[in-house]
Amino acid sequence: MNEIRELTTKELREMVNDQKQRLAQLRLTHAISPLENVHEIRNTKRLIARLLTELRQRELAENPQLRKPRKKNKKK
Repeated sequence: MNEIRELTTKELREMVNDQKQRLAQLRLTHAISPLENVHEIRNTKRLIARLLTELRQRELAENPQLRKPRKKNKKK
């Protein structure tokens, strides 16, 4: 996670695109013939999620007005 935080926003976006392409390729390859290590698909999806989370945190840090208000739970 520290390595992700050190990247610039532009680098993060490029990395997200690269990983999405890699995920698509892994899925296609796995559909044709089973992968040796099927955990690569899960790990790639998790990496994409981490990258998108960091991008969202930066976006909210720059503009806090984008934050969605929390719903209040009503007691019955």
